[in-house]
Amino acid sequence: MEPTRDRDEVFSKAVKAGKRTYFFDVKETKMGERYLTITESKRKFNNEDGSFTYEKHKIFLYKEDHDKFLKALQGVINFIETGVEPIFEDEVAEETSFDSSSLDDFSFEIKE
Repeated sequence: MEPTRDRDEVFSKAVKAGKRTYFFDVKETKMGERYLTITESKRKFNNEDGSFTYEKHKIFLYKEDHDKFLKALQGVINFIETGVEPIFEDEVAEETSFDSSSLDDFSFEIKE
């Protein structure tokens, strides 16, 4: 018998890493658009009653953000491994496209 899935879930992959499990779930909107949810689930012990609970954190990643997210993630992982700080092209473009003509003229009066 096939396991039942949420009606909008298309694909799922779980990655166990120590006390944490990461879930990569591809879901689909009613309009047929696919998106990714990344969930970190951490098992915690409750000292009061001896039971376990799960703390979860979730990120929703939409199609239009895939490229920026992936480039940033790859750059950060490379920095962790090499110590070389990444240069992100979109940030360079934003920094070099500064238009000073959009600033108002300011005058300052110094009072003594």
